[in-house]
Amino acid sequence: MSTRKKIVVLSGAGISAESGIPTFRASDGLWENHRIEDVATPEAWHRNPTLVQDFYNQRRKQALSVQPNAGHLALVKLEDKFDVTVITQNVDNLHEKAGSSKVVHLHGELFKSRSTVDESLIYAIEGWEIKEGDVCAKGSQLRPHIVWFGEAVPMMDIALDITEQADLFIVVGTSLNVYPAAGLVYAVRDGVPVYVVDPSIPDMHKKNNVTFIAEPATVGLTRLAVQLMSDADNA
Repeated sequence: MSTRKKIVVLSGAGISAESGIPTFRASDGLWENHRIEDVATPEAWHRNPTLVQDFYNQRRKQALSVQPNAGHLALVKLEDKFDVTVITQNVDNLHEKAGSSKVVHLHGELFKSRSTVDESLIYAIEGWEIKEGDVCAKGSQLRPHIVWFGEAVPMMDIALDITEQADLFIVVGTSLNVYPAAGLVYAVRDGVPVYVVDPSIPDMHKKNNVTFIAEPATVGLTRLAVQLMSDADNA
């Protein structure tokens, strides 16, 4: 059994934005010039699968051109001293590219596809494109392995279980406005330290033992990792 303290991280779009991946919650309500309703709902897929498929192909192509930043790397460094699990709302693979060994994707994974008739049939994508005519083992067209608005979040129960085991909880790059993911911070056990790293501090009602670090991930996470590593050495 590991005696290392368990750090659980909830990451959001802010940490990816620092690597050059635009967030979907832009001030104009658009995601890469598209309405959310047109590219990120089951209804959009049924209405215009070609548009939705192309949208995610382009997001995939874009994601291949960016690299993890200092925030991602700080979380990897923490694994030297702690048992770290990253629960991310992001669909990109930047945490994995940085070297994080345990990553749970709440909203799906951009570089995977899945069957449109059997959700258990999930495939890795080579390159950046899902093409019309790419089918699953049951002969059905493949779709992006993304949890769209209005769909269930299948990894939520696993994320809750992980969160309840945390000895320390870090929130980074998220406004805590998207549920059910935002509810994870309230599943942290009483007395467990919570650190929130984001230039815009989210409103957290009735949550004690919270330290706010009003900095971007590249700055705030780097500094926090150094502090936590030093505390572990001196414990």
